[in-house]
Amino acid sequence: VQLVQSGAELRNPGTSVKVSCKASGYPFTTYYIDWVRQAPEQGLEWMGRIDPEDGERTNYADSVKGRFTVSRDYAKNTVYLQMNSLKPEDTAVYYCTAGAPGTAGYDYWGQGIQVTVSS
Repeated sequence: VQLVQSGAELRNPGTSVKVSCKASGYPFTTYYIDWVRQAPEQGLEWMGRIDPEDGERTNYADSVKGRFTVSRDYAKNTVYLQMNSLKPEDTAVYYCTAGAPGTAGYDYWGQGIQVTVSS
């Protein structure tokens, strides 16, 4: 079972980036996918979720609502996080995580993507 994320990104404030998370080895079509991030010397912060058990409904943290979008491509077994209007405070390591339907914990984690927003 693997969640393989795309590589590190460096962006200027106000720009956009799209990162990916490719899944293999588990029932991708049924698991929800969360994106969480960890800024330097901070704890984990939940960003958003896409849930196939809820009709692919997405939910987002208030801090990123309207700027970040989670989407899924079933043909590619890949979930994406589109981040727009980036701010320096978005600098963090971003993880995709997968959880089984009806559970609260994550069964799988990606390796993490360093996203740096700086001028």
